[in-house]
Parts: sequence; C-alpha cells; structure tokens
Amino acid sequence: MKISRLLILVLIIIVAASWLSQTKLWKRTKALYIPQTQKDYSLTNRVEEKLQQKAAEGKIFVQQKKYNDNICFLIDMSLSSGQNRFFIYDLKNDSLFNSGLVAHGNCYEYWLEGRKYSNVVGSGCTSLGKYKIGIHYTGKFGYSYKLHGLDTTNNNAFERTVVLHAHSCIPETEVPDEICQSNGCPTVSPNFLEQLKTIINQSKKPVLLWIYE
Repeated sequence: MKISRLLILVLIIIVAASWLSQTKLWKRTKALYIPQTQKDYSLTNRVEEKLQQKAAEGKIFVQQKKYNDNICFLIDMSLSSGQNRFFIYDLKNDSLFNSGLVAHGNCYEYWLEGRKYSNVVGSGCTSLGKYKIGIHYTGKFGYSYKLHGLDTTNNNAFERTVVLHAHSCIPETEVPDEICQSNGCPTVSPNFLEQLKTIINQSKKPVLLWIYE
C-alpha cells in the first residue's frame, strides 16, 4: 500500500514538473534567476550577410545625416535573445567590433512568446527602425540614453520613453535559453553598457542604433 502511494506521488511530481517547465511562469523565473551554462553561438551566413547589408545601408545613412560614420549599433531581433545580437559595427573597416546580449519588449505580457512589434504608446513592445541616440540621464534603471525614433515604425519612441539602458537580469555572456524581457527598451548588461558609453560619450556626432528583424 505504501509503495503504491509512493509511486502515485512520484507520478504526480513528474507530471507537475513537466507542466511547469512549459509555463510562462517557469520561463520568466528561469530567465531572471536561474544561472545558465554558456553556449557557443556562431553567426550563420544568412545572419552575417544581413548584418553586412544593414551596415552598408547604415553607412550611407550616417554620411547623409552627418552622424558618426566610424561606428554604429545594429540589433537583429530575429536571433534568440540568449544569443549576442547587439552588434557594434566598425563602419570604417567594415567589420564587427563587438557584440552583446539585448532584451526585447514583452508587450506587457507576463512572458511574450515569439516576437511582436509596435509603435503605439503604452504597448510595451519593441519598435523596429533606426534610432538617434540622444542625451544620457540617470533614471529608474540608472544610467540611460534617450532614443529618438527616425522611422514611421518607431517615431513614438521618445514619447514612449523607450531608452537604452542596462539591467542586472541581462547576462554578460550568451546562454542557451531566452533572457529576461523589457517593456520595449533595448536593455543590455551592465558591462556591455559601459562599452557603449565609451563610444557614445566620446562621439562628437550622433550614433545610429538600428533595430531590425
């Protein structure tokens, strides 16, 4: 009798654990609190070609608009959030300088599955498009940069308070699973923001940030 009860209890625990592992609560908890083992990602030819294409278009844009023509920031939202997808691109040498993790907006869902994009005020979603990185300030999330949307897909960014900032929930290195999500801001790790700060604050011209998919 005791063995039967034990088997039933074990089965209940297994079923419960299996169910929990598929829920949004578990995914969000795991992304926020559970340490991840490092995973080695490599850019596919398609992703690399897209990066180079965006960089080529970005080079023309910064020259026309008199932005910083040495470097720009490119974010590929088609990649997993556990993969480095915030690219610091060297426009002068046409090469990738560095990369890091960046969160995408959860559209005010507890945990957003997949991707949704919106330019609507109050949506909590990521907005695709080009951004001018504006002045820095110290706000709710510490040292942050105002962002000015330059396209019809993101021209409400300033009104939405979509800013570039860091958060401790963003890992410093790539992880196998999705990372924490934001309310629409391109949120990076604290150390990666320090690298960005050096570039932005030393630049005499605006730096281009481009979020694409």
